[in-house]
Amino acid sequence: MDWKPYAVSFAFGLAVGGLYALFGTRSPAPPIIALLGLLGMLLGETAVSWLRDRTTTAGAAAHCLHAKHFATSERQETEG
Repeated sequence: MDWKPYAVSFAFGLAVGGLYALFGTRSPAPPIIALLGLLGMLLGETAVSWLRDRTTTAGAAAHCLHAKHFATSERQETEG
């Protein structure tokens, strides 16, 4: 994952915030609750992408079935 676009976006956001402060105007940014929701969405998307890249179906099945025992009843039929 390339972090350069995020860093550039953050830097421009800081610069624009500074300009708003210099001009004494209020920022039209959304409330903090909306920003936290967007952060959660970004983190969730990143986590799923990270897991998808590192997990295979066979690996996930092996992890889920690790140390599981499936008993099978074998009948021994005796011929008499």
